[in-house]
Amino acid sequence: MAEDTATITLSTSEKAVIDALEKLNVVELNNVVKYMEETYGISAAAPIAMAAAPAAGGTGGEAAAEKSTYDVELTEAGGQKIAVIKVAKEITGLGLGEVKALVDAAPKVLKEGVAKADAEEMKKKLEEAGAKVTLK
Repeated sequence: MAEDTATITLSTSEKAVIDALEKLNVVELNNVVKYMEETYGISAAAPIAMAAAPAAGGTGGEAAAEKSTYDVELTEAGGQKIAVIKVAKEITGLGLGEVKALVDAAPKVLKEGVAKADAEEMKKKLEEAGAKVTLK
């Protein structure tokens, strides 16, 4: 993965954006990410999970053998469908109509390539809302 990013060349304006982002504290950066997710319908969750994977893998031999990323699959919406839709919307960053269609079409993968801790947290939130979830 590091080899792929080493070949990317940024323009002056792209470098300026990166420089500005690097100067933000965690709270400010989180606000920027949330704004982009809401405004543009994009999610930064997958790239963050992929960037965190090498750090987790370097902690020991057991961690390297363990699966580092998971797909979060909604297997069943359950009886509290509205609550599940709210949580799924929060997790995916998609619009209400798109999330409702995903929940209605269960079993469906909501997120792919998520770090183990994040996947377990998503599973916990969805199960608390009444859904059945599988990590693959």
